[in-house]
Amino acid sequence: MKFSLTLTFNPADDQVPLTVEADKLGFHSVNLGDGLFFYDETSVNYPYSDSGARYWNANTAFLDPFCAIAHMGALTKNIRFLVSVLKLPVRQPMLVAKQAGTASYFCQDRMTLGVGLSPWPEDFSINGANWDDRGPRSEEMIEILRKALTGEMFEHKGKYYNFPNMSINPVPKTPMPIVIGGTADVVLKRAARIADGFASPNTKAEHIGEMVAKIHQYRKEYGTDNKPFEMISVATDVFDLDGHKRLRDMGVTEACVMPWFNYGGKFKSDIQFKKDCMKRFQDDVMSKM
Repeated sequence: MKFSLTLTFNPADDQVPLTVEADKLGFHSVNLGDGLFFYDETSVNYPYSDSGARYWNANTAFLDPFCAIAHMGALTKNIRFLVSVLKLPVRQPMLVAKQAGTASYFCQDRMTLGVGLSPWPEDFSINGANWDDRGPRSEEMIEILRKALTGEMFEHKGKYYNFPNMSINPVPKTPMPIVIGGTADVVLKRAARIADGFASPNTKAEHIGEMVAKIHQYRKEYGTDNKPFEMISVATDVFDLDGHKRLRDMGVTEACVMPWFNYGGKFKSDIQFKKDCMKRFQDDVMSKM
């Protein structure tokens, strides 16, 4: 099993030094979320907490993932960068392709693009995007991203987007993996059919296991089970070696972790404490997997 250090919700000043430390300690990746805006009130509940309430506030820093990756990539050598996940259908697909290609250039192609839908209707209205067709439109956007990120001339005529013959530069030297995040059954099917992997939102290990099993089933039905596929988890109730072994046995290939929570820390814990916890986690879990 591989391990990804979660940077989301940590203070902005901590995220670069934590990334450099993760690179030194042999983490496979760091992952960054995509929090566009903070709304005083929202029209829907947050779907990934038991109460429906958000567990962050207006003072929580969300770095733009593409800008952050471009900077962090220049300071590291081996670690990969996982966007988990970009609110894709609130954006314009060719601008996403341009940003992703540039960020990948600065991190030497060490980037995986995770995409999702955004739970907030407000994100769509503010950005002039349609909420009702977000799912199928996101699927067409992934098709466009794959074409654009080859760097070759391409033309696209689809249900939602029409582009003339065009190209972008720079692009990755090898295909950028695209993973899909979410929990709805239609999202799991979409991941099984067109993605390079699945990224779970914050949820319990039992639920992750159920989703992984469904995706395996769908991949067999779609005939995509012969292709490489990553199962990335954010398990809210797994902290120790045995818990991560259970995730591995469920089929999880990469676990997103914040080791300081294993040892009594918080988002705002001292940076040196966080680094010490990362080393301790490496000794207690990573080295024994």
